[in-house]
Amino acid sequence: MHDLGLAPVRGHGECRAPTSNSDAPAEPRAVRLRQLAWLFLKLGTIAFGGPAAHIAMMEDEVVRRRKWMTREKFLDLLGATNLIPGPNSTEMAIHIGYLRAGWSGLLVAGTCFILPAALIVSGIAWAYVRFGTLPQALAVLYGIKPVIIAVVVQALWGLGKAAVKTRFLGFVAAGALAASLLGVNEIAVLFTGGIVVALERWGMQRRHAGVSAFMPLLGTAAATAPAAAGVTFGLWPLFLVFLKTGSVLFGSGYVLLAFLRADLVERLGWLTEAQLLDAVAVGQMTPGPLFTTATFIGYVLAGGIGALTATVGIFLPAFFFVALSGPLVPRIRRSRTAAAVLDGVNVASLALMAAVTVSLARAAIVDVPTAILALLAAVLLLRFRINSAWLVLGGGGAGIASAYLLGRAAS
Repeated sequence: MHDLGLAPVRGHGECRAPTSNSDAPAEPRAVRLRQLAWLFLKLGTIAFGGPAAHIAMMEDEVVRRRKWMTREKFLDLLGATNLIPGPNSTEMAIHIGYLRAGWSGLLVAGTCFILPAALIVSGIAWAYVRFGTLPQALAVLYGIKPVIIAVVVQALWGLGKAAVKTRFLGFVAAGALAASLLGVNEIAVLFTGGIVVALERWGMQRRHAGVSAFMPLLGTAAATAPAAAGVTFGLWPLFLVFLKTGSVLFGSGYVLLAFLRADLVERLGWLTEAQLLDAVAVGQMTPGPLFTTATFIGYVLAGGIGALTATVGIFLPAFFFVALSGPLVPRIRRSRTAAAVLDGVNVASLALMAAVTVSLARAAIVDVPTAILALLAAVLLLRFRINSAWLVLGGGGAGIASAYLLGRAAS
C-alpha cells in the first residue's frame, strides 16, 4: 500500500511529504509527474509475464535505478497491496505514483500503466471482431518468457535479503512457499504468515501491542460494489459487473477467469465459453495488467465505448483502495504488533511470488535456447545491471529471430 511519505520505513527517520524522495533533492512536481508518466507508459508497454514480473520490473526501476524508495519501503507497499482487492501490480504502480507526486501522481502512474495495455488489447479485440481470430504472438513470447524469469529471480533475491531479517522470518517464508506450491489459498498464506510472526513477536516481548492501526486495512477486504442489475445488456450493467469484480477479487489475476465465467457466461449469458477463454488468452499474451481482459470483453460486447466502460469499471476500485489505505502504512509500522504482521505478510508475499515464478519457469524454459536466454539475462542483470526493459525487448527480438530461422530451416 501507500505511505504518506518517502521516509525510511523502519523507524530510521521522520515522515516526509509524499512528493519528495528522502534520498535526493526534491524536483518540481511537473518533473516528477513527467518521470512517472514516462516510466509507467514504458512498463505498461513492455511488462509481459504477469504481476510477479511487473513488480520485479518496478523494483528494478524505482529501487535499484532511480532510488525513489528503499527496498524496505517497497516491501511494505507490496505486503500491504496484497491485503486489498484488485490487481496487485497496478496497485503498486498507483502507490509509487502517490509516494512520488501525491494525488496527481497516483492518477498519472496508474493511468499510464493501464493505458498502453488497454490500447493494445483494444486493437487485438478489433481484429478479433473483424476477422474472428486472435493475432498470434507466440514467437515474441517464446523469447520474452525466459528473460522474465531472470528478472523476477533477480528481484526476489534483492527483496528477499531485505525482507528476511531474522531466522524465524526465513522459516515463515519457507513455510509459505511450501504451502503455496501445495495449492493453499493465497489469502490464507498471507494472513497466516502475518499472524504467525505477530504471535512470535508477542511471545518474545511478553506484551500486547494495539492493532487498531491495522484493522481498518483488513476492513477494506469486505468492500463490495453493487451487483449488476438485470440480465439485459447495457453499458451501466457492464460497468457494474466489472466494478464488482475489481472490488472483491483477491489473489492473482488468474482468479479473474472464475469470476467472469460466473457472471458473464453463466448468469448473464453475454459471452460464450470460447469468447471468455479468448479474452483471458489476450490478457495473458499482452503486456501490462491481466485485468485488461475486461477491455477485450467490453470491446467484443459494445465496441470502443464498451471497452472504455469495462476498463474503467474494473480498475476504478484499485485507485479507491490505494487512496484509502495508503495513509495506514506508517501507522502500521509504528505499532509493534501491526508491524510484525506486516513483516510476516511481506515474506509470505515474496513466497507467493516465488511459487508463481516456479510455475512460470516450467512454462518458459522449455528447451536449450530458452535456458540459454534465461541464463544470459540473469548474468546481464546481476553482473552488468542492464535495464530489464532492454532485456525484455531483446528477448522478444530473439524469439522472432528464432522463429524466422526455424522457418527458413523448415523450408
